[in-house]
Amino acid sequence: MKLEYMLGASDEKPLENLVCNGGYAAIFRRIGVVGDSLSSGEFESTDKNGNKGYHDYFEYSWGQNLARMCGSECINFSRGGMTAREYCESFADHMRFWDPSLACQCYIIALGVNDIHNAGQEIGSVDDIKEDYTQNAATFTGYYAQIIQRLKEIQPRAKFFLMTMPRETSRRNQEKTLAHRKIIYEIADYFDNTYVLDICENGPVYDDEFKKRFFMGGHMNPMGYVFTAHMVASYIDFIIRHNPDDFKEVGFIGTDLEYKE
Repeated sequence: MKLEYMLGASDEKPLENLVCNGGYAAIFRRIGVVGDSLSSGEFESTDKNGNKGYHDYFEYSWGQNLARMCGSECINFSRGGMTAREYCESFADHMRFWDPSLACQCYIIALGVNDIHNAGQEIGSVDDIKEDYTQNAATFTGYYAQIIQRLKEIQPRAKFFLMTMPRETSRRNQEKTLAHRKIIYEIADYFDNTYVLDICENGPVYDDEFKKRFFMGGHMNPMGYVFTAHMVASYIDFIIRHNPDDFKEVGFIGTDLEYKE
C-alpha cells in the first residue's frame, strides 16, 4: 500500500479518486447540511393534469446518503426553494435551527441557485461581512456569511465546506455561476476552518446526458443524490488527506480539549 494515497499525492486532483465508503469524511460524526431542494432530496412529480409537484424526501438527500456511507449522523438544515436571505430572516428561527443542541462538527453549505439565478439577489462582496453579523449588508454574501457566523457562535471549532454550483448546459446564466464560485472562494478565505468543494471546476458538466441519467425534471432522481454524496465524500476526503494537520483534533470539536506537541 502506498502511503502517498493516505497523505495525498501532490499532483492529485479533487474527485480523481472517488470513495464509496465516505473515506475520511467519516471522521465527522455529526454533519449539518444547509441548503435548498438539491440538499433536501427533492423529487418532482406530475399529476394526471400535467401539474408539477415538488417533494422533499430527506432520506434520499445526498447528506443522508453521505451519513449512511460514513456511519455518521446528518441533520438537514434545508428545504426546497431555500435562499440565504430566507434562512437568516425567518426559516432557521422558525425551525429552531440555531439551537445549540443541534451543533455539528462540520457544516456543508450549498446555497446560491435560488438566491442568484432565481431571485436575482445581489451577490455583494466580503466587504458586506461585519464583525456584528446583524450589520451585514443585505446581499447574498452578507446573508451567507451570517449563517457561518451564527454557526461559529454555536460551534466555534466546526469545519465548514462551501459548495460551488455545477456547470450546466442549460438556460442558466453561466456568468452568474462563475460569479458565485468566485465569492465562495473569497468567503472561504475570509473565515478560518473553511474550505471549498468546487463542483463547478472539478465536477462533471450537468449536460443532457448527465441529466438523462441522474435527473427527474429539474431535480435529481435517487441515483443522482447518491452520486452527489459520492462526490461530496470524495472531495472532503481529498481535502482532509491534503491538509491532515487541520483535522487531527476533529474529535475534540464541541469540547474544551486540545492537543499540544
